[in-house]
Formats: sequence, structure tokens, C-alpha cells
Amino acid sequence: MPEAAALSRSRLARMLAEGAVLQDGAPVTDARRRVQAGETFELLIPPAAETDMPAQAIPLDVVFEDASLIVVNKPAGMVVHPAPGSPAGTLVNALLAHCGASLSGVGGVARPGIVHRIDKDTSGLVVAAKTDRAHHGLAAQFEAHSAERAYLAAVHGVPDAGDPRLRGVRGVSFEAGGVLKIESGLARHRTDRQKQAVVFGAGRHAVTRARVLEHFGSPAGAALLECRLETGRTHQIRVHLAHAGHGLIGDPVYGGRRRLSGRAFAADAVAAAAGFGRQALHAAVLGFAHPETGAALRFEADMPGDMAALIAALRG
Repeated sequence: MPEAAALSRSRLARMLAEGAVLQDGAPVTDARRRVQAGETFELLIPPAAETDMPAQAIPLDVVFEDASLIVVNKPAGMVVHPAPGSPAGTLVNALLAHCGASLSGVGGVARPGIVHRIDKDTSGLVVAAKTDRAHHGLAAQFEAHSAERAYLAAVHGVPDAGDPRLRGVRGVSFEAGGVLKIESGLARHRTDRQKQAVVFGAGRHAVTRARVLEHFGSPAGAALLECRLETGRTHQIRVHLAHAGHGLIGDPVYGGRRRLSGRAFAADAVAAAAGFGRQALHAAVLGFAHPETGAALRFEADMPGDMAALIAALRG
């Protein structure tokens, strides 16, 4: 098949089994059949099937859109893809309504191609493909870690290369410019299957880098970090920063019961952090090469109001 058709091996195998491959007008369904020189085959690509997911007219903050892809600034509280606990009201449901007939079909189904995800309570930039070709092109970049992703994170404490405690944390090191590097495997938690855990010598390889943009409190008790992903694993930033002892403010899963000190912060800052209802994490930067044209695309999204208010309180 020509590369321009952007058909995955799994989809081709499925089409073969369904009788979409013909030789002299007769279906060929045996994937192990050896082809002979000079034989000609025809592949009938059916129109994209309708998805069983409902389209819902949910307002979207669209940052960029063309015939191939769409970039959205997702609000905190919205799930990216339908799942047993969230069958509707997701980003995919909203995209089905917004994109409508412009979805040419991804994997043979008229649906947006989700290339990467951010957690329900993480805000920020997400890209979705409208076509098979765009989906394959974007997925290849995320798999090769060539896509740029930067997050803003408000954390407890301030990562410091001079902190003797951090020198004793396995997988934690510092690079030039005071950049915190956390490298480990990530795997499902042994007892809580909804959580991820840091492991060594097993799991999926994960690397997070973070630098301090601003620190707050006297003595410093919190910081605003810019986090960059070399890999993209489930809950990666959240579990890595918690492993380093700098869990996200508001994180109900990995943040523990840590609270800001009343000696370092004014009462309103302590209250703002204690009342922050989600992990303080925002996907602020997303960059990649356009999968059709090759043009470099880069997008930025400001912090949402709740996180901006938190930072203002910490500064106060």
C-alpha cells in the first residue's frame, strides 16, 4: 500500500479478514496466503463507520484547527476519552459535535484520533487528529519524543541542587542550570491499581525535567515549576514530583496530606492551597511538526483562572 494511504497494519489485517481485499473480483481472506509475482490485488476501502459515541455540543476553547487536526485548551474537570466511569461529557464527545463531517475517519471510524491525553483535572493543550494520515504522523512524533510538551506545576517545597535530602533520593539528579531530572520506571501501584508507582529495573521508562520559575514563602515553602516530558506516561509528572518530595499542591492522589506552613505563608495563601480542588498542573506548551505539511507548530495556553489565583495568593 502507498504510504499516503496511512493504513495501519492492524487495520489492513482487519479489512483482509472482512473480505475487502480482492483478486480477480474474489475476496482473499487468508493472511498467510503467499502472493505470486504478477498477481494484482484490489483493496476496497469502505466509508468511515459511524462511532457509537454520542456527539455533544460542549463549548471548546479551540486554539488551532485545519482539515487535518485540532488543538484545544482543555479545562480542568473534563475527561479526554470516554471510559466506564465517564461515558459522556468528554473531550471526544465535544470534538465529535464540533468537527462533524470534517472527520474523515481514524482507524475506519468517523472519530477524532486521540494521540495523547492529560488527566481529567489537569488543564491545558491537547491535539487530536481528524484523518488517519494526521493520526499516524502525530503518533510517530509522540512515540519518538520529538513533540514539545511543557507544563506549569505548583508544588510543595523548592527543588534545590544544594538540598542534601534530594541527593539521597534514587533516580533524582540535577543537570546544568539547576534543572531537576527524575528518571525511573513507572508501573501500576501494587495495592492501588488506580495509581502509578516509581520502580527501578522494571516498568515503563520515564524521564521528567523541571526547573524553578518562581519560589514563594519565607522561608521558601512552595514553587512554580516548568516541567518538560522526555517520555509521556500516565500520571508521570505527578508521581515523579511526589517521589522527589515535591508533590503538586491540591493533588488528592499523590500529594498526601501536606499543607503549607503558617510560618512561611500568610493565612490567605495557606487557605488558597488547602482549598485548591485539583492538582495544580497545566499543560502550557505544545509543539510538533504538522503531519501533512511538515510546518513547525507551537502553541501556548495561559494558566486558567483557578491556578492563576493560587499563584497570586502564594506571591502575596
